[in-house]
Amino acid sequence: MVEQVINTSRHYARLFIASTGRIGIVMKDPVFLVLVGLTGLLAVLDISQISQSIVFTLESMWQMLPFFALAIGLAAYAKATGADAIIAGVFSGNPVRATVLAAFVGALSPFCSCGVIPLIAAMLGAGVPLAPVMAFWIASPIMDPEMFILTAAGIGLNFAIAKTLATIAMGLLAGFSVLLVQRYGFLKNPLQANITGSCASSGANTGINWRFWQEPQRIESFRSESYSIAVFLGKWLAFAFFLESLMLAYISPVWITDYVGAGKIFAIPLAAIVGVPSYLNGYAAIPLISGLLEMGMAPGAAMAFITAGAVSSIPAAIAVFALVKKPVFALYLSLGLIGSMLTAWVYQLSGGAI
Repeated sequence: MVEQVINTSRHYARLFIASTGRIGIVMKDPVFLVLVGLTGLLAVLDISQISQSIVFTLESMWQMLPFFALAIGLAAYAKATGADAIIAGVFSGNPVRATVLAAFVGALSPFCSCGVIPLIAAMLGAGVPLAPVMAFWIASPIMDPEMFILTAAGIGLNFAIAKTLATIAMGLLAGFSVLLVQRYGFLKNPLQANITGSCASSGANTGINWRFWQEPQRIESFRSESYSIAVFLGKWLAFAFFLESLMLAYISPVWITDYVGAGKIFAIPLAAIVGVPSYLNGYAAIPLISGLLEMGMAPGAAMAFITAGAVSSIPAAIAVFALVKKPVFALYLSLGLIGSMLTAWVYQLSGGAI
């Protein structure tokens, strides 16, 4: 009996230590610190807005909860089963065929802008041609299964489908542009000198098991991935909804329609250019774009902002800059910007419909 009490006490002590450690990590997170800073600023400038923003954020998070849970489950399942090991094999063979496949796989694969970096490094280090890698690299941060689910829930199914098609088109444009440039002898040896292909995807050497619950190690991987994705998505969505509440409170719809509203000739280029430096995270952009569309933003401008920003998001851009040589990095950003504007114009001409 005494031994049982001691073991139980130790168990709860370990849980308490683990939970306090996680709380400490959350409190040091830059997103959390920015939220605290915004709340403090509101306390000084407009204290009544604090409660309104918190209520708006909680209600919005509650409405997104079913889609949030589905997105987490899909991403964690892909990680636990080792499905990421399939991706590299797509890029072998004929460069044109590989580029086409890479654009489609990039739009459908469950990799975020940072998670794809080890796989990209491994492929380039192993000698996979730059064209299919660039197609995959451009497409992957813009859309993935969980992003599609959350976009359809937060903005609309038509917009989610259009964004998927735009993602594939941007990947194809990027890949075939690289093929064209390489025909003239440019972009040889794209990796930085100190980068090798040793940092392969975590699932590449463990095989694939679609019934991951049969192996304790994969079960733990599923749990760990679920937790990390929940924290990642949760903090960014909370931050985005909080920003949306401030946007709705302080930004006049007249400003939106004056600069990026329907019929404005510079709406799409302006949205793409502004989206490059200001974009924070693909999940954070969903409620922000939804709010801007309701305030009068042109559909094409919304598409340009959300696609250009995804390619140039801070985590993705930093990782690309550290991985490849400067000409490849410049081409990466240029193709992302040009592709986002071209696909946005097509979307705008379609009337915002598929």
